[in-house]
Amino acid sequence: MPVYAYKGLADDGREVKGLQDAESPKGLRTTLKKQGIRIVEHREEASKIGGLQLSGSTEIDLKKYFERVTVADVALVTRQLATLLRSGITLIDALTAIVEQLDNEKFKRIFGAIKTGVNEGSSLADAMAEHPATFDELYISMVRAGEASGALDKVLVRLADFTEAQAKLKSKIMGALLYPLIMLGVGSVIMVVLFVVVIPRITKIFQQVKADLPPQTRLLIFVADVIRNYWWLLVPLVAGSIFYFFRWKKSKKGRPKWDRFTLRVPVLGPVVRLVAIARFSRTLATLLRSGVPVLTALDITKDVLNNLRLAEVVTEAREAIREGESISTPLRKSKEFPPIVVHMVATGEKSGQLEEMLEHVADNYDFQVDQKVERLTTLIEPIMIVGMGGAVAFIVFSILMPILQLSQHVR
Repeated sequence: MPVYAYKGLADDGREVKGLQDAESPKGLRTTLKKQGIRIVEHREEASKIGGLQLSGSTEIDLKKYFERVTVADVALVTRQLATLLRSGITLIDALTAIVEQLDNEKFKRIFGAIKTGVNEGSSLADAMAEHPATFDELYISMVRAGEASGALDKVLVRLADFTEAQAKLKSKIMGALLYPLIMLGVGSVIMVVLFVVVIPRITKIFQQVKADLPPQTRLLIFVADVIRNYWWLLVPLVAGSIFYFFRWKKSKKGRPKWDRFTLRVPVLGPVVRLVAIARFSRTLATLLRSGVPVLTALDITKDVLNNLRLAEVVTEAREAIREGESISTPLRKSKEFPPIVVHMVATGEKSGQLEEMLEHVADNYDFQVDQKVERLTTLIEPIMIVGMGGAVAFIVFSILMPILQLSQHVR
């Protein structure tokens, strides 16, 4: 976004000058006019594009170029904006304060553009909708509903709570996967070193004495030879297989099959289902509490499930409501949602307390997710240790057997 150096006159007649970011000279005049400043002179001082700053000479700031906006950043700023609005500060002043205190340059530019948009007459939701990579459809819909109902500060508080909960859940799952992935990586490096460096040197002795090797030793030598002599073929083959798998998983044919499989796979399947149902319940409850119409809320909710099979069920629920039925009926017919969830949704619809029931479901399932992730983390460590120990034991056994046989022949 261009940055302008300006000189102007304040309402009290004193001369003022400074720097202001704006989309255009017209936007600059509009922004400063609302601050009580009439422009006398201005010039474009610098232009920021991505992480490049152009000002006379070209300067590349790699830190700014690679900066990104995380979910935690969005949650923090949302809560700060809600606090400012609750304090009686106007939206423009609140956005100004947010822009001034942000350290993340990318996020600062985004909020600068949002502030300019609001200054030029756009709603906050429309200004945020210009940045879909940072603010998703759920976020925009809730802000729009908050503006329409006149309770933007309350909606932002709920949105901050929701965003923080999602960031916390994602962090917990990633943290649970981090240790096993590190162990898998270290174990893979150790195995490659054994097969490429250690095993060939030891097995060369067996080949020199022309010993009659047991089957497991011959298998070990064969694997070591393949890895050592054909690594140039194995590396692209493995990389290509991984690339093809991820491409198939995202395709129109592969995505539905993969999503159904993840719900059925032992151990991990129940965790995937719990996370999806907790996200469904929390999202729908938050949207309904914020004043978003139920059909729109369901349409948004199906997109945050990250599972096409469950999204199909939510779409069926949306169509059922359009035809005058309840949400719980298609959920029950699908058999993808646990009976307790269907029962609580049905009870909430009958009593007019659907939001409260959905929040109870989300709280309960968040607790179950925590427990299952903790158990999985506890189980994965010994399983991986046993697996790595078994592989090492097989290698040691395959090497020691011929050595013992040779020692017996020597006697």
